[in-house]
Amino acid sequence: YAPLVVDRDTADFYRGWLARELRVARCDACGHRFLPPRPVCPRCWSADVGAEAVSGRGTIFLCMLLHQGPPAPGVDYAQGPHPVVTVELAEQTGLRFTSTVVGTPPAELAIGQSVTLDWIERNHVPFPVFRVVG
Repeated sequence: YAPLVVDRDTADFYRGWLARELRVARCDACGHRFLPPRPVCPRCWSADVGAEAVSGRGTIFLCMLLHQGPPAPGVDYAQGPHPVVTVELAEQTGLRFTSTVVGTPPAELAIGQSVTLDWIERNHVPFPVFRVVG
């Protein structure tokens, strides 16, 4: 489990976690949203970049079931596969965030399912996860 690196470019992103908000980088020049946070917009190369909270609604774009892996807080591979999903967020086509899904058995997850953002505690710190809608 690698520690999170907080620097000038990622500070707003992780401050959002403490506020239980998923914040993405947004270019004030062209409006493009992107992850991971960077000092310049990958579309227009403007350095006029800020952060904004997103709704957390989206659809599963990619789903992997991990049967083994490095130790991580809250992950027990002995209990069955651990789902890792990449969710395409509703705010913009191509804006994606990777985490896990809670509250649904891994065998019932599918690409295209609607999900919404939720929060759990890992190591006494808020951690973003997704829940299947409906």
